[in-house]
Amino acid sequence: MADLESGVGLHVRPELLTVADAVARDKSIDRDEVLEAMEQAIQRAGRSKYGHEHDIRAHIDRTTGEITLARYIEVVADDAEIDPESEAAQLVLSEALKRKPDAEVGAFIVDPLPPIDFGRIAAQTAKQVIVQKVREAERKRQYAEYKDRIGEVVNGIVKRVEFGNVVVDMGRGEGLMRRDDTIPREHFNNGDRVRAYIKDVREEQRGPQIFLSRTAPEFMAKLFAQEVPEIYDGIIEIKAVARDPGSRAKLAVISNDSSIDPVGPCIGMRGSRVQAVVSELQGEKIDIIQWSADPAMFLVNALAPAEVAKVVLDEDNNKIEVVVPEDQLSLAIGRRGQNVRLASQLTGWDIDILTEDEESERRQEENRKRSQLFVDALDIDEVIAQLLLTEGFTSVDEVAFVPVDDLAEIEGFDMSVAEELRERARAYLAQREEDIARRLEELGISDEVKALEGFTPAMLVKLGDSGVKTLDDLGDLAGDELVEILAEDGIGETQANEIIMAARAHWFAEDGQSEGDATSA
Repeated sequence: MADLESGVGLHVRPELLTVADAVARDKSIDRDEVLEAMEQAIQRAGRSKYGHEHDIRAHIDRTTGEITLARYIEVVADDAEIDPESEAAQLVLSEALKRKPDAEVGAFIVDPLPPIDFGRIAAQTAKQVIVQKVREAERKRQYAEYKDRIGEVVNGIVKRVEFGNVVVDMGRGEGLMRRDDTIPREHFNNGDRVRAYIKDVREEQRGPQIFLSRTAPEFMAKLFAQEVPEIYDGIIEIKAVARDPGSRAKLAVISNDSSIDPVGPCIGMRGSRVQAVVSELQGEKIDIIQWSADPAMFLVNALAPAEVAKVVLDEDNNKIEVVVPEDQLSLAIGRRGQNVRLASQLTGWDIDILTEDEESERRQEENRKRSQLFVDALDIDEVIAQLLLTEGFTSVDEVAFVPVDDLAEIEGFDMSVAEELRERARAYLAQREEDIARRLEELGISDEVKALEGFTPAMLVKLGDSGVKTLDDLGDLAGDELVEILAEDGIGETQANEIIMAARAHWFAEDGQSEGDATSA
């Protein structure tokens, strides 16, 4: 104890301030954070010398560099329980009053300590503490600086390449560009200058990670904003970008000024502006197209340079059917499906491409099936069935519930024929419902499955025929399997997934109940 109570805790070291200034300037962190790290290093050395049970504190004067080292003893109430491990750092009030007459509970008795002569081990420990604290401060500064810069394009120098991942020195921080975020066949060497897009900034265990990308669609959009003043000023707006990095890309633009063509300024005089972006992206071919609020028009533009003859939208399933001339099929699809894939990414629609001949054959097959349905269901000849198709009737339901006057207006029909057709259609539907109800009874489909939204009785029969009779059977299916079972009913994969998740809901409820039972037990 004598060691603690003798000597004066003052030691002037002005060179510490010089070192702190140099480190703060070199690491771009605050000078006080460096000095705090030094104080912690001195404190650790003091506890190593005098005992870790003592509360040793150091302070470096920010003006003179003077080091003050002292032991702090907290004053506690006489009846307080003192922690055995920190017994030397606490003193009951009655004892404290003997040493300091004005002592009070919660205050500290401060005992100055003599300066520490750092031995080799103590100096090494102090250095490690300072390095660690400076590194932590540098990481905090780097995260604070870059967390709000996601979405920016930055320039840097390649510092090293590790297994295809590129570490980029950005001046005030390091960024990581993973192999997947580099353009295929793009090679980097140490010292190369590189431009990249800040895709994400995350604070991880080993410090902030700044993730860079050269394959992100947003990178191309930012490059065009740098090259085209009209985009930077907001006159032209980039609505969508789709990329096959290093190979081909499509850019959809729209002009907010009706007097300015959106495509021309992006291309530039003799292609100068687009060529600057192409060069940055290692020769990636870029199609610049005009965006349209009309999905059909937008898709026609997106499939350029292929010519489109016809477009059919299926908004319920987010699909679009495109008919092209035979000689345009390969151009529309592109090499390895690239053109249609990029058009799909750009528009957000699933695209099905057919030739005119294929579309004609499919339409004829659909008409043949519908015609045969009318012949079988209404007990009519082929001529009348064709008349119904020509007038736009596609199902027996439409014939059954259309106003009789509309049927009577068909050429060759009169009121009696119209009424007869409607009666036959209704009789057919009634019989079909009876057959479906009986079939459902035979299949033994559970009431829970019948209660799910989105299923018609006819669809339930198809499920039963496929062995799907309970919620568990339905929950075991994948979305594409349900779509395949109900292919003729026009159910999309999104709707199929929603139905399957509804069927699985009781699984999660049972899991929750089991956990509740276990907790109660």
